[in-house]
This record gives sequence, C-alpha cells and structure tokens, in this order.
Amino acid sequence: MEKNQELEWVEAQQIEIGVDLVAAAKRQLQFLSAVDRSRFLYESPSLERAIYRYNAYWLPLLAKHSESPLLDGPLVVPFDCEWIWHCHRLNPVRYKSDCEELYGKILDNSNVKSTIGSSCSRETEEVWNELYPEEPFNFNSTSESQEDVSKVLSGLEKYTKYDLVSAVKRQGPFFYQVSRPHMGNEIFLQEAVARYKGFLYLIKSNREKSLKRFCVPTYDIDLIWHSHQLHPLSYCKDLKKILGVVLEHDDTDSDRTKGKKLDNGFSGTTKQWEDTFGTRYWRAGVMYRGNCPSPLVLNPYSASTNTIRDDVVSSQDCQNIVHLPELKTVEVLLEFVEVKNIPEGLKGNLFVQFMKSQPDAIFNSKWKLSILSETGVKQVASFQCEPKGDLKLELICCRSSNIPITRTPLTLGSVSLPLGLDDILVPSSKLSMERWLELKPVSDHVSSKPISLRVAISFTVPHPAQRELHMFSSRELSRWTSFLPSCTRMQRSKGWTQVTDEAGNDVINLQLRDSLKAKVGKNNIPTSKEVIGIKMSGESCHLAEFVKTGWSLIDGQWLLDLQQKSSEDDHLFKLVGKRLVRFYQGRKLDYEPKNCEKHNREQDFMSAIEFSAEYPYGRAVALFDLKFGVIKIKEEWMLVPGILTAFLLLHTWKKKGYNSLTVNEEKLEADTDHERVQKSGKEEMTMNLTNLSSSSTDLKANVSEGIAVVPIKEEDSKENITMSLNQDKLSSHCDQNTVKSGGRGNMVKSGGCGGCGAGGCGSECGNMVKSGGCGGGCGGGCGNIVNSGGCGGCGGEILAKSGGCGGSGGCGGCGGGCGSFGYKTAQPNEGKQTDGSIAGKELPAACGMECNK
Repeated sequence: MEKNQELEWVEAQQIEIGVDLVAAAKRQLQFLSAVDRSRFLYESPSLERAIYRYNAYWLPLLAKHSESPLLDGPLVVPFDCEWIWHCHRLNPVRYKSDCEELYGKILDNSNVKSTIGSSCSRETEEVWNELYPEEPFNFNSTSESQEDVSKVLSGLEKYTKYDLVSAVKRQGPFFYQVSRPHMGNEIFLQEAVARYKGFLYLIKSNREKSLKRFCVPTYDIDLIWHSHQLHPLSYCKDLKKILGVVLEHDDTDSDRTKGKKLDNGFSGTTKQWEDTFGTRYWRAGVMYRGNCPSPLVLNPYSASTNTIRDDVVSSQDCQNIVHLPELKTVEVLLEFVEVKNIPEGLKGNLFVQFMKSQPDAIFNSKWKLSILSETGVKQVASFQCEPKGDLKLELICCRSSNIPITRTPLTLGSVSLPLGLDDILVPSSKLSMERWLELKPVSDHVSSKPISLRVAISFTVPHPAQRELHMFSSRELSRWTSFLPSCTRMQRSKGWTQVTDEAGNDVINLQLRDSLKAKVGKNNIPTSKEVIGIKMSGESCHLAEFVKTGWSLIDGQWLLDLQQKSSEDDHLFKLVGKRLVRFYQGRKLDYEPKNCEKHNREQDFMSAIEFSAEYPYGRAVALFDLKFGVIKIKEEWMLVPGILTAFLLLHTWKKKGYNSLTVNEEKLEADTDHERVQKSGKEEMTMNLTNLSSSSTDLKANVSEGIAVVPIKEEDSKENITMSLNQDKLSSHCDQNTVKSGGRGNMVKSGGCGGCGAGGCGSECGNMVKSGGCGGGCGGGCGNIVNSGGCGGCGGEILAKSGGCGGSGGCGGCGGGCGSFGYKTAQPNEGKQTDGSIAGKELPAACGMECNK
C-alpha cells in the first residue's frame, strides 16, 4: 500500500455510521436463519397472506406506535410481517417514499424488537388483539383458508404498490450465501464494516468526480449494507451526510451477460478499489458459493415420538469406538500481485509454486499460480487447509530451451508464509495480509538485489473441518500394501475392511460375518449377520446386527431402517436414533454439484440428510461415494453410524445396487470384491487416494473439500497450468480436461459477490486463468483445456484465447466462450447471472452454475 493509498483508506474509515453494524449483522443472520427454517414465507399462498397482514395491520400499528407509544416496552413485530418488512426496507429509496406517502414520515425500527429471541411479545400481542380482534397476532401457515388468501390489497386504504412478491423472491437466496460459519465471527464482521466504509468511500469519490459507476459489493460488504438499510432513519441520515442522497440498493437488474451493466460493475469496482486502497478487493469466504441447493422436501419435518428416540448415542460414546483428533480448516484466498528485482534475461514466464511446508491432512500437494504484474491477468487460488505450519512459496522461471515447445524450469528463490492460528487470529491481521516478501535465493543464482514478491492472502476464521474417511477391503490392500504403509498393520483375513482418515491413519477395522449369537428365550430375536469391529487399541467390539426391519447399530441405539421408503419424498431408507437421518441417492443440498460435472455418476453417491425441528427442510451431514469407498462426514455424532452405514452399503453396491437395499438379509452379505477403478499398480493406488476418476477424454476430480485438482508433475513443463477449485467456493466449475489431472473449476477464477450494487453486480466466468467477478454469476459453459464446447456449449473460444463465459444456450444456459488460458485473457466479471437474483449475488468464474440443472 503506497502512502497516498494508505491515506485514502484512513479517510474512508472516518465515515460515521449511526448504527452498531456488527450487532445488527448478527441479528440479521439470526433472523434470516429463522426465515429459512420457515420457507412457507417464500411461496404462495402464505407469502401473499403475509404481505396483506404487513400492509393491513403491521404498518398501521407501527405508525400509531411511532406517534404515541402504545406500550411501555418495545413493539414486537410478528414473524411473517418482519420478513416482508425486511424485504421492503432493502429498497431504501422506495421504502422511504412509501412511508412518506402513506404515513407522512419514515417508519423506523428504533423501538421495535424481532420475534426471534424476544421475551416481551405478550404486551404487543395484547395491543394487537385490541386493535385487530379478528386477526391473530401469530401467523399460522397451516390454517389458511381460501377466503383469507383471496383478500386483496386494493381494498385497503393504505398499502404499498411496491412488488413485494418479487422482492421476496430476490432476497430468498441471500441467506445461503451468508450462512457460512465464519460470517458471524466478531473479527470477520469488524473487518466487513471497515470494507463497507471503503465501499461507500468509492461511491462518494465517484459522485464528487461526477463519474457514473455501478459499484458492486462482495458478500461481506453486502451483509453489512443490508444491516444498515434495516435501520431506515439512520441509513437515510448517514447516507445524506456521506453522499448527499440516499443510496439506492438496486436489486432488480439481473442480466449478467458479458459486457452488460452487472458484468462491468464488478470488474470496475475491483479495479477502483485496488487502485484507490492498494489492497485486494476479493477476500476469502465472501465470494459466491454457487446456486442455492435444490430442496428435497416441500413440507417441513415435524417431530414424531414414533421416530425420535431418547436413548441416543452421544458423541462421547462414539469416541469410545472411533476417536479422531480435532481437525480445523480455514479457507484461503491467495494472489501474487507483483515481483521485482528479476535479473535480466530471466524476465518473462514466471509463476509461483506453493505448498504446505508441513504435512497437512487437507492440503498436501504442490500447486502453481501466475503473477498479476507479469501476465496482466488477475488470477487467484482458493483452497482449504489446516491453520498451522507455513505456506512455502517458490518463484520459478520457465526458460525457453533449444527444443521447440519445451521449457526448462529454474527456481529463483523461496520464502515461507506462516499460516498458524497465532498468525491468523491476531487482531492486527484482520484476517488478511498484503506485503512484499524477500525471497531467499537458490545457491546457484544470486542477484545484486534480493528478489521480492508481493503477496496478498486472506483467510476465514478456523472452524471444524469435514472429515474424510476411506474404506479398503482386504483384497484391495493385498495389492496396495507397498503404497500404504499403514495398511500393513491390518488383519489380512478374508472379509476385513480397514477405515482410514484423511492422512491414512487407521481408524477401525470392520468385518461382516455370520452371527454367533445363540437364541435364548422367546423374546430374543436371532440374527443371521453381524458387524464386528477392531479398534486401534486392538479391542474387538460388536457394532451391528441384522434385525427384522434392518440393522441395529451400537447396541440398539441406532436403527438403520431398510423398510419400504415413505411416499412423502424419494429417500431410500433412514437411520433413526434421537436424530432422524434420511438417505438419498446422489449428491444433495450442500453436496449438490456446482459445476458442469456429468450427472451419470450421481448413482455412485448417497447423501445423508438430517431432519429436525432446527432443520425442518433437512441439512446434509454426510456423503458416501460408494464407488471409491469414501465417506465425508460433517458432524461428530454421525461418525460411527455413518461408518457402519457406509460399510453395509458397500457390500451391496456393485453386485446388488441401490434397488437391492431391502430387508432381505441375504442381500447384505460380505462382498469384499466390490470394484473400484479398473487399473492396477501404483496408478490405481494414486487414483484411489486422491479420489480421481479418469478416462482419456474426461478427467474429473472428486477430491476432498478444499483440495485443488491440477497438481504440478515433475515431468510437466507446460506453462501456467493452474488448478481448479473446490466446487462450492469461489465459483462454479467445469470438468476440465487438463494435461494430466482434471479439475472441477479453476484456481483462478473467482468472482462472486454479494448482492446488489450500489448498483448491481458483475461477475466473471473465469477460465483456468482469469478470475471471475464478485457478485455476478456465470452461467456460461466451459470447454476443456484444448478446445471449447463443454456443457452448455462454451462457444467457439479455446483456452488460449480470450473470451468470457456467458451467453446462454447449451446445458442449462451455458454459453459464451471460455476465457483465455495464459495469454490474453478476458477481464474479471465476464458472465451471466443464472438465477435471476439480485445484483452481485453470484460469482462466477469457470462456467457452470447453469450446467447443473
């Protein structure tokens, strides 16, 4: 950051806001979470009914209370009315004009409390009942009569003409983008407020220079912007003081085609921010997550005493069987901005190779990334890793050799970047860093001046990592022992399956065998099969037995119920304890593919979805890749039942398939010969460990969350081969046919953003090299590394040329060209919105949101 840029940032932080925006953001997140658990307010007829109640009862009540308080304490807004009020206030200019037209002044929330977490609603309910005896205070979505729903607003004396139905539709997807664990963190929100002030400062500068620019926020900024707008009097007062006018929050423009208003908005905002403040605009954890997952059920779950049991296994009980050490993860966004003091003759093809200097269970390979000052292309890497150790950076020059089309790599220097908790969470870090790092030269090459690399890196707050477990049968291990040293400790008798963690450490050994249990008494139901486990301590334990309707797990504390599925949805079977878990074929909810992956592998996966009063529409807790024996588990309580369920399913997978998961015990026999990738030797082992499925024409990655998929090979001297990203991070991805490894997206693109623009949002459909824009979405298709095409028809651009993803057509509307690979590339934010949501809501970069539909 230059001195003048530092002064600009300091001046931006002098902007005064009359609201505690950190506290307001936390309240907003809590409220949006409650709305998301009550999705009847997203759709008709409940939505229309809530809009009627808002106009007919809530606004008049609020107007009376603002004139003369109706009770001593604060007024509590009914839940349904609060949601409509929330969406109305997020168009601050329209809300202001509506209030002034209908009630003569802005109706504020200064003496109003939300029903969420409020303990003083009784007084408000009494006042409500006196004024509106025919209308209950609490909204009941299940008791709507057709007569109630058919009430029309035109019969009211005062009501807003603003299209609140459309406003709700635009705001509905917002919570998914901001519902990540780090969003409510104090440090994260404080920095988000500082960035919001910087965002307002840019708009202020544009107005002072009479520049018409459409500024687009990232999701952290947009969360704070929304929080400010929810306090209408303060927002109007603050913005008039800062800008001279009330800043409009335009969420109606949804055309994110390349070159359009939203597309250009984000790239312009990114450039202006980085030129003005000298820091990176994109941040870890604030970019587009992809489209909201498709719902599994239309009607919310309601607890049943016949379903949920009290004698549930606790996480401590699970640890007695399987104990995994704590594993935390952070999301990292990395960019190499500039390099200086490069010796003459070595300038040109430079890139940075990076890896963790210490073993990392989540991120354990080498990857490379280009440098902005060298290529003129904004390229970023987004990945997940453990918050410990150092990130080792090596500056490499790919020099031309005498052999055409080949290049000889030369390492110019290296430096380490600490990523420990003490480095990330210190208040001064603000979860980001941008600085010049002096490289340590290699022994055979020393320049007169030390080479320096300008590195920009940001992180999210550490949170528990999803666990990834791998299952290997004894037959597989007999072939792979030399590649898996830990496997030598496993018993080799027929029928044993070993379970290992992310680092290859033993977790437990399992065997399905004929039951040795004798029949004793009339009430003792014999079983023909049982699962035996050997813990890492060497102690054996009885883990499951086949019973009348399925499998009893962990001494009957869980029942894997294999009875005919209910007609209420398409789940295959369920796991019942104190929690209810239903299993669905394919990748669902958070595991839903975000890229252009072909769907013919969906039958290989099974998603475990928990339903409860807290999560009435379900939340993903585990994913089974039955083809490769990989289990991803998000919750500790799911570890043991999840492992046992996956183990039992693997024995029926290849020979019997999903349709054979019935009560018939004969179909759950010990099948240790289920197939994996049809390869042999070390190549087979490598593919299994990295969880890659490959063919000569389509190389896909199914790697653990946060790991990119285009590793650098010693023999690979191709220039600028970058990596793809985790599918649910910066952008959507395409299956890319890279030279040696496939990718789910790209390491470079990222885009994504938050929400409406002070103007809208732009986006980018990035290719393997360029970045995607924050906020805009990309629906464009994506080609492979060699040519275009791809799902949705990436239009005739190859990766060596520029072009953005964007147009429509093809699979779900993918179209347009894919951006350049390493030469002239498309600029950030080339893309097309794909879900019709508010500006800035989507991120892009590698084409793909539409391709999943």
